[in-house]
Amino acid sequence: MQIKVQPDEQKASALKQMAEITLARLKETDIEKYPANTLTDYYDAIHKLMEAITAKEGIKIKGEGAHQEIIDYISKKLNLGEQTRIFLQDLRDKRNRISYEGLIINKEFISENRKKIEEIIKKLT
Repeated sequence: MQIKVQPDEQKASALKQMAEITLARLKETDIEKYPANTLTDYYDAIHKLMEAITAKEGIKIKGEGAHQEIIDYISKKLNLGEQTRIFLQDLRDKRNRISYEGLIINKEFISENRKKIEEIIKKLT
């Protein structure tokens, strides 16, 4: 559910900074050795960057399906394209399955998608 709130530059800046810290830590990690953690960290950074955008605009997305809704909103707003939106929803689903079901991610998924993920992050920043 989208709610109109006061734009919050300070929150947007803090969320962006947290995403940057997560991404800096990832650069110091053997990401293919820990693929599930890597995917979780990438998703977390992407989500924080998306939240930073909405905070800056004065939009709060909350409730059931908020992560799914923010992906749809940002994909449309930034004109990321349908394939990117679907890919982000897949990352969200995998992150949830890692957290709640113990899904194992193979290192090939990370190596095959790393460039795409980093391009999305670049667009969000």
